[in-house]
Amino acid sequence: MNILTAPHAGIHKDVSVILPTLNEEETIGICIQKIQKVFREMGLDGEIIVSDSSTDKTPDIAKSYSVEVIHPKLRGYGSAYIEAFKHARGKYVVIGDADNTYDFSEMPLLLNELDNGADLVIGSRFKGTITDGAMIPLHRYIGNPLLTWILNLVFGTTYSDTHSGFRAIRADSLKKLNLQSSGMEFASEMLVKASKANLKISEVPITYYPRIGPSKLTSFSDGWRHLRFILLLKPMPFLAVPGILGSIFGITLMAAFYTSAEDPTGRTHSFILGTLLLTGGLQLFFSGIVIKVYSAVHGFEDKEGFVKTLLNYRNLEVFLAIGSVSIISGLFTGLLIFIEWVRSGFGQLSQIANAVLSLSLVIIGLEIIFMAVFISMMCLNDESCPQ
Repeated sequence: MNILTAPHAGIHKDVSVILPTLNEEETIGICIQKIQKVFREMGLDGEIIVSDSSTDKTPDIAKSYSVEVIHPKLRGYGSAYIEAFKHARGKYVVIGDADNTYDFSEMPLLLNELDNGADLVIGSRFKGTITDGAMIPLHRYIGNPLLTWILNLVFGTTYSDTHSGFRAIRADSLKKLNLQSSGMEFASEMLVKASKANLKISEVPITYYPRIGPSKLTSFSDGWRHLRFILLLKPMPFLAVPGILGSIFGITLMAAFYTSAEDPTGRTHSFILGTLLLTGGLQLFFSGIVIKVYSAVHGFEDKEGFVKTLLNYRNLEVFLAIGSVSIISGLFTGLLIFIEWVRSGFGQLSQIANAVLSLSLVIIGLEIIFMAVFISMMCLNDESCPQ
């Protein structure tokens, strides 16, 4: 193996292997022995970092093998790695679970790809072998393939296994990613940011084995964390676009009813439906905008385009004014209805359309104001937001 000499400071090892642990006393020793054997056979100056949050004997067993054990302040899959990255001194960084589901004897497959020019290597279970009992049917045939398909569709990638925990990456490439996720969505964040950074990414087939002891995965909550992260980075296709389409359809229905020369009483329900589509669609659209801004403010996206425009306090003040005008217009329409009711001697009214229009104007105004307020609150401690 040919590990090139690292030109920058902080690199003192060939390889750093990071193992996040949460009560893995039955398997941590097995994993460490396999890794140390690879180091010896390949002539590597390597280090093993155990990022531990256990309550059992896992850290004691790890220390008995003379490896570094750290304790992240925050619990979580991503937090364990992010803390450990600060201690890694290797030119290459390998990550993998300490439950012996990944065979660290296959680590040379990943390292050789890095030697051949790859920036990030993923050990793909779906290109390799998933042994009997290693993955429950829900994860094997539905969960993992579905989440992988969604991520590939949204970000234009071609991964075969986005949730494999066995990976290797160049230390200089890792620094470019600015990984932040504390939970299981860390796996998705790494791949999305690697693709956006135009890293050279490779996949190698690996073998996946049953874990010893109970699984710590929670199917639906962990799956939701991955979907939530995708939504955080790409809210526009999921929220803003459907919101715009719903709003257009809604206002079309409302306009067709309101401008009709015929007796409109038979189409009141269509007018109300149009109002629901308009206000609901705008709420989806504004939610997408707020999530997009949140993503930019917290470093997941660049502050470019309309996001940069929204982060200007002066522009937010414009939205506050627009929202206020909408609310005042709605209240004024409601006042006209009230005046008409007084003039009729507090008798029967036929102002359903105007009443619904009044309500919708108030709701839309509040939505605009709340959006502007939320965005301005996100800018409070952000020096990049123009005043």
